[in-house]
Amino acid sequence: MAEEIKRWEYRVQTIGSVFGTRDENIEAVLNDWGAEGWEATQVYTPEGSGKVTMVARRPLTGTARRLRSMPDFGVENAQP
Repeated sequence: MAEEIKRWEYRVQTIGSVFGTRDENIEAVLNDWGAEGWEATQVYTPEGSGKVTMVARRPLTGTARRLRSMPDFGVENAQP
């Protein structure tokens, strides 16, 4: 029996400033993402920027797939 290929959607966000990024801010973003089903796959600091870039993924659902193919349809019309 063949396994179904897992499909993912990704999210990338950079936070902070040249003065750095507070751990509390990183933690808050990651906790918010976790509550939405996102799993952080990479967190890094672009060289010399003082900022933090976070990359996360979660399984691509039928709803997310529809919203990506028809963005004008809107979240309010989405069905789980």
